[in-house]
Amino acid sequence: MEFSRDHERAAFKWLFGFVRPHRLRLVFVLILSLVSTGLGLAQPYITKFLIDDGLIAGKLDVVIWLCALMVVVALLATLIGAGNRWQYVDVSARILLALRESVFGHLQRLSPSFHVRARGGDLLARLDGDIAEIQRLAVDSLLAFVNGVMALAGALILMLTLSWKLSLLALILLPVNFLFLRYMRPRVERLTRSVRERASDITAFFFDTLGSMKFIQSVAAEQREAKRLAVYHQAFRTDTLRLQMTNYATSAVPAMMISLSTAIVFVAGGYLAIQGAMTVGTLIAFSAYLARATGPVQTLLGLYVALQRARVSLRRVMDITQVHPAVMSPTNAVSLPANARGEVRFEAVSFQYDADGPTVLKQVDVTIPAGAKVGLVGISGVGKTTLIDLLQRHYDPAGGRIRLDGIDLRELDLSELRRRVAVVSQDTVLFAGSVTENIRYAAPDASDTNVLEAARLAQVDAFVSSLPQGYDTDIGARGTALSGGQRQRVAIARALLQDPLVLVLDEATSAVDDDAEARIVAAIDELFSERTRLVISHRSQAFAGADFVLELKDGCLIHSSELGRG
Repeated sequence: MEFSRDHERAAFKWLFGFVRPHRLRLVFVLILSLVSTGLGLAQPYITKFLIDDGLIAGKLDVVIWLCALMVVVALLATLIGAGNRWQYVDVSARILLALRESVFGHLQRLSPSFHVRARGGDLLARLDGDIAEIQRLAVDSLLAFVNGVMALAGALILMLTLSWKLSLLALILLPVNFLFLRYMRPRVERLTRSVRERASDITAFFFDTLGSMKFIQSVAAEQREAKRLAVYHQAFRTDTLRLQMTNYATSAVPAMMISLSTAIVFVAGGYLAIQGAMTVGTLIAFSAYLARATGPVQTLLGLYVALQRARVSLRRVMDITQVHPAVMSPTNAVSLPANARGEVRFEAVSFQYDADGPTVLKQVDVTIPAGAKVGLVGISGVGKTTLIDLLQRHYDPAGGRIRLDGIDLRELDLSELRRRVAVVSQDTVLFAGSVTENIRYAAPDASDTNVLEAARLAQVDAFVSSLPQGYDTDIGARGTALSGGQRQRVAIARALLQDPLVLVLDEATSAVDDDAEARIVAAIDELFSERTRLVISHRSQAFAGADFVLELKDGCLIHSSELGRG
């Protein structure tokens, strides 16, 4: 995505929207930092008096009092620094987590088609590394800039009070540093973007292959995948070396120029001290302040380069946040009536994924009575899953409307709609955790008794007793500790516990044998005898007791009574 100045301003406005709620605490952190900086700046001046008015003047009592003052100042700086660190880390973490939660929340609102196209590993890289980078820009860089400016200003003021001539010599090469960094800026930005993309490639590779390791092994593709990883690693290593050497140059060249300025100052200051035009204490104090000023100068110059790296990450994150959700929950949502029973009505529904793409559904017009059991058949890819996605309102129809108990789906709260329409698909989604946790996922407040009852009806209890910890057994990431049939039974139990108005079974019993399928279908029909059931299957046994069967063909729905008529 091209980033204009307006886009960039909007991006920074979005980013600092997360900082604004913590502005008072950040001001407090800045105040503590300034106090700590002030205490640090006092040390060289104390040293000056210690040398000139104490040691050289031969006054032991002055030496003792000034040494005691140095200890007190150091102790205060340590205590204030500890409080400042605690405040800073806490507010910094809060902003980081708020950023990540916001982007994750946005991802949850995006359509299934976005998540199909997006690389999971790349999204992980943006949620992790890129968000951390822009958080550092919003907080660390802001605080470092203010602290650096104040520390540099304080050091320069004190340097000027000691010797304005030496101060001019110390700053003589600063414009050269700035021009050099401005020259390096586009190179840093370009290489940073390249390294971020290479890192995303590697994360996406691991995300894809680790979840498909059994298949990779089954087709003996281990060496091929290892070579593919080596190619990604080579590209990452090459770009990382280029970036690191560029970053090294952006810090080493300014540091070398600062060292040159320091050497010039020492030569000139030494000459003045030898000629008696400057005291030794003054030269030492000036040298200490010069050292104090060197750090902020390097920090500020480094921030100039760090800003370019953070801009790359900000753009990568904004690429996500600027994708608009396909659907939104209405502002003034209508609630389903208390006596809702689950009548579904498709009224001249048409749909296509892209404005210039093929039409998937054409003028679909059908009513599924409340409590009916309806079969849906059709060849793979004809649009059956699309029909279900429309029913759960992952998308809105391009034409026509869908009603649930007479209410247009677009008028219903999205969360309520999706709670009342449960889908059990062939591609079962389970999470790492216990069997009980996965059954309870869609109804987190369900009692243990209801969980066990749903598990019994879905035939989960037929296999759970063989698991090491029964219902408390951790089934692994994506439920990999269970067989395909066992995963489907857990998913069916989860839908039963959800107690929806409409239950969609999309090849939900395809991974169990005929006897188990017959028992599960019978249990579902008994439990949901008064609820609407839409069954998609290639096995006729799943349609037992169906009121009628619909066929989806060429984007049109054909009623069972019309089958075979063309």
